[in-house]
This record gives sequence, C-alpha cells and structure tokens, in this order.
Amino acid sequence: MGPLSSHMVMHILLMNVLAPLMGACACLVWPQVREPPGGALAFATAAQILGLWMWHAPPLLARAFASVSIHLLMYGSLLLTAFLFWWVALRFRGNRRWKPILSLLVTSKLYCMLGVLFVFAPRTLFAGIARHNPGTPPPSLDAALADQQLAGLLMLVACPAIYVLGGIVLGARWLFAMEPDKIDRQNAGEEAWT
Repeated sequence: MGPLSSHMVMHILLMNVLAPLMGACACLVWPQVREPPGGALAFATAAQILGLWMWHAPPLLARAFASVSIHLLMYGSLLLTAFLFWWVALRFRGNRRWKPILSLLVTSKLYCMLGVLFVFAPRTLFAGIARHNPGTPPPSLDAALADQQLAGLLMLVACPAIYVLGGIVLGARWLFAMEPDKIDRQNAGEEAWT
C-alpha cells in the first residue's frame, strides 16, 4: 500500500465508520425531541462535500502530506464534518425522514465521483505526495498511478457500503415510524363508528 491508499484507509475509517458511530452515540446520549432546523441538513451536507473535495484537491493534499499539523487538521475537519452530517441526519423524525436519505444519496454520488476520478485518471494526480516521504525513495510513475487507483477503488467499495447501509437504516426507521400512525388511524375510525 502506498501513501495515498494508506491515507484513504484512514480517511474511510474516520468518515465512514467512526463518524456514523459517533453520530448515533450522540443521538443516544442527547436525545432530541425537536428535529434539526430547516437548513441544518443542507449545511451539514454541503460542509461534508466541500471538505471532501477541497482536501482532495492535489495542491491541498500535497500540502497535507508535507506537514503533520496540516495532515491532522485535514483528518480532524473531515471527521468533524462527517460527524455533523450523521448527527443531523439521524435526528430527523416524522414526515421529513426522507430528507436525510436524499442527502445520503447526493453525498454518496459525489464521494463515488471522486473515487472514479482517482481510478480512471489517465495520469497521476498526486505525484508530489511521494516526495514528502523522506525515508523512502520516490516511486515510479506506474507505482504512483497504481497507488492512486487503489485509493480510488477503496473509496468505491466503502462509499456504497456505508451510505447505502445508512440509507437502508434511515428508510427502515421511516417505515417503522409510519406503521403505528396507520394502526392508530384505523382504530380511531372504528371507535368513531361504535
């Protein structure tokens, strides 16, 4: 595994495993009766997408690999935006439960597009990254391209697995929440006629 694919494993663990778990735990620890305000989901979705694409722009990613503090800032901001997204998405109730599912769809598509770009780019997008590893000789262009493609494949595997699973969980919660309402309405109608 090269530097970019190793980075991607950490990035996937932070954004797609740790952040959803943190969001679910936050919802359990601080249960909210109210739904998030109208623009909270749009803000959280935009922040996550912007952070993801911004930090994976070649100049910023190369800078992050050159500096430990910037690299930690990148990981921290990606984790924070992903936590915010999941925390807001998991707090929706009632008839608005479809909104987080739509946000998951949009976010996952843009996440996967970044992975596709890594896999199918005709050249190495992040050639400067390998130069920032002082203890190792610079890899050949073929090795750097293979590392980039592996990083993209990791994203393409993690993206559907986590976001589709999240959509299924949110959709199931939505369907289960509808069922008691239907039963209550049927009973209310029967009681009215007796």
